Amino acid sequence: MIRTAVVIAAGGSGVRMGGDTPKQFRPLAGRPVLMHSVERFHTALPDAQIIITLPVGESARWEELCRKYDFAIAHSITHGGATRCESVRNALEICAGCDYIAVHDGARPLVSVELILRLLDDAVAYDAAIPVVAPVDSFRIIEGDIESDSGRCIDRSRLRAVQTPQIFAAPLLRAAYAAPAEGAFTDDASLVERLGVAVHLSRGEPFNIKITHQADFAIAEALLRPD
Repeated sequence: MIRTAVVIAAGGSGVRMGGDTPKQFRPLAGRPVLMHSVERFHTALPDAQIIITLPVGESARWEELCRKYDFAIAHSITHGGATRCESVRNALEICAGCDYIAVHDGARPLVSVELILRLLDDAVAYDAAIPVVAPVDSFRIIEGDIESDSGRCIDRSRLRAVQTPQIFAAPLLRAAYAAPAEGAFTDDASLVERLGVAVHLSRGEPFNIKITHQADFAIAEALLRPD
């Protein structure tokens, strides 16, 4: 049996999208965004240890939401840090006895069970697996003043947009977070690659969107609506 832990990063700083309510606590199809993310993992991996990183001072609000929505999926809570890396590092301290660790953005409530299971299979095969999708837009890279430089077109066929969850063999992810880090790292795969380990690119899903802008709520509502 593969023992799995799931770290759901649900905010350190800068998580509010206007107003006082963090986006992961805002309602989506009748329940807070974060609950959808947790439920997807519980369905896919019912025996996994689930750890949620919450912004400092938001534990009471989350506990009240769990009571309000009768949300009974077992999970642990730890505080998020000023950066994503700090949040995940805090969660790793309470991961216990797992073979693989999945790290997921709490604001990606549409991740499918099929994607989670496919990524875990790939992580077992390659030690590190992340979901990616090919972009459909054209891209330009700006090399000077962003206000005036028209930039130059780059070949989108060689680009991939990276999603979560990202799943790693537990010793590998722990080693990546234990190594001294310099500079900014936007995801866990970047930290793992510093160790000289190749990260396997798995097939992601176009509907596995991250709630970032107000319009994303309308898109997610439509995708969650029963046919």
